[in-house]
Amino acid sequence: MKRITTALLLAALLAAPAFALDDKQAKKDVATATAAPAAPAAATKTAEPMDINSATAKQLATLDGIGEVRAKAIIAGRPYTGKDQLVDKKILTQAVYDVIKDKIIAKQKKK
Repeated sequence: MKRITTALLLAALLAAPAFALDDKQAKKDVATATAAPAAPAAATKTAEPMDINSATAKQLATLDGIGEVRAKAIIAGRPYTGKDQLVDKKILTQAVYDVIKDKIIAKQKKK
């Protein structure tokens, strides 16, 4: 009986360091996995909508579905009292507008 108890105790002691290393690695993996998504989310929240009344053609061209030609058309149609005028004035299709509407704004000049 003593031999079995001794063998089990010895096996437990030899296995313990392996579990300890796995536990440390698991904690490191969890910390890395939870920290990584936080950075892009913070960057997304701080991005302000682009003002279609003052943005340059190069800035407008960075929006999805807006190339050089559409950017020039947006600039030529200024000023806008609302961003939905891009569709009303037939500068953008409804589909393109739906993609970028949350990324743009039409600020008014103060008199």
